[in-house]
Amino acid sequence: MSELSFEQMLEDSLKTIRNGEVVEGTVIDVKEDEAILNIGYKSDGILTKNEYSNSPVDLTTVIHVGDTMEVKVLKVNDGEGQVLLTYKRLAAEKGSKRLKEAFENGEVLTATVTQVLDGGLSVVVDESRVFIPASLVSDTYEKNLAKYDGQEISFVITEFNPRRGRIIGNRKQLIVAEKAEKQKELFERIHVGDVVEGVVKNVTDFGAFVDLGGADGLLHISEMSWGRVENPKKVFKVGEKLTVLIKDIRDTKIALSLKFEDQNPWLYAADKYAVGNVVTGKVARMTDFGAFVELEPGVDALLHVSQISREHVEKPSDVLSIGQEIEAKVVDFNGEDKKISLSMKALQNGEAQAADEDVADVDIDAVAADAE
Repeated sequence: MSELSFEQMLEDSLKTIRNGEVVEGTVIDVKEDEAILNIGYKSDGILTKNEYSNSPVDLTTVIHVGDTMEVKVLKVNDGEGQVLLTYKRLAAEKGSKRLKEAFENGEVLTATVTQVLDGGLSVVVDESRVFIPASLVSDTYEKNLAKYDGQEISFVITEFNPRRGRIIGNRKQLIVAEKAEKQKELFERIHVGDVVEGVVKNVTDFGAFVDLGGADGLLHISEMSWGRVENPKKVFKVGEKLTVLIKDIRDTKIALSLKFEDQNPWLYAADKYAVGNVVTGKVARMTDFGAFVELEPGVDALLHVSQISREHVEKPSDVLSIGQEIEAKVVDFNGEDKKISLSMKALQNGEAQAADEDVADVDIDAVAADAE
């Protein structure tokens, strides 16, 4: 048997490779746009940056001499005796398998948004692209998807059909499930009468919606203060933190209040506004039969037209104006019905007795009822 040449023995010692074969190689040189790998073949393998990833990359930042990599043979001979390798296609195959398992198991995946498209978001899992339609990004309409660019988000795979290029992710499903769980926990924890923390989520003309961490509660305009609130938007701002009282719970609806009982101005009104006391207040609103005077936030009193002056007054607006500060005497106090009657007339020229007699002729409950 003839002796084999050194070149023949060396060639026989090297493995043979085929297109599509997965091999392991050691990085022996790295440049910005390509890496050279020793794959145990007579020729080294070349891995370009385009075959490393679908995303722009400087190979010197992700691959280093001495690294061991698993790659796939793209072409044994590129015409110049070189072996072309691919990393991203092998990763994509593994990623596809990974996504299939996640789809079948309902696994939650996390990935970075690599592209914002007109109709949704694109993320990459092990070089496999997943599309998340705009309607499945959130449980509410998202006008500006650009804010997700570069963000890491979680989602589940709800459709897996790689042959048709349809691998669909769903972030909305996770948000809905998370909110449902938080809502359940919240309703198990809260009760009517509890004082809780919340954040103003939205403000309307009739009230404010407050996020309680699992559900929103409505703070109606009538429950914003013991006093009168004309415009909630001038009082509250979105994002503002509030300490609120849970007034009522019906199914999933929560009614809130800022009218804490220990701050109720009527608790001490009997002493402050006892009959005979002289008080000051501001005209809050007027009718033909009288003016309502705010003595303090939450405490209004009726100044009947007959008690404005010793002289005849046709209607309150003839002599009074909204916001005007007046001084008057308390001539009637009804704590149970929260009604107070005043008289400016009683302070004029010391005619208190005459004023009291005139007041006795006025049906205070009737005029108050008309005002309501």
